[in-house]
Amino acid sequence: MIGYVTIGVTDMEKAKAFYCDLFAERGAKVIIDAGRIAMIGATPKEPMISVCLPYDGKDPQPGNGNMLAFAAQSKEEADALYAKAISLGATCDGAPGQRIPDRFYGAYVRDPDGNKMTFYVFG
Repeated sequence: MIGYVTIGVTDMEKAKAFYCDLFAERGAKVIIDAGRIAMIGATPKEPMISVCLPYDGKDPQPGNGNMLAFAAQSKEEADALYAKAISLGATCDGAPGQRIPDRFYGAYVRDPDGNKMTFYVFG
């Protein structure tokens, strides 16, 4: 259902490197690079993340209550993505752990621009 999600960033090269490196094992690469906006994913037929310098030229503002959620194949993969994100400059926004008993496991970080994300597993 979702084709792509766009987030504002302050440094395009840093953001492209962060997301490409974070999801390298899933084949992530810059698919479209149009200068102030870039689409990152494995293929244009799968959901992608778009990073951009805001059109109005103002600073990007991470949303209050907005979050990107990336499905992991296992708790171990969620933990690994969390650790990799931290190593790439993200900050912890909730250590990996079971959030809803037997239903939801999540690990939360904020990217270098403050955009919140989780790596999660249902079940």
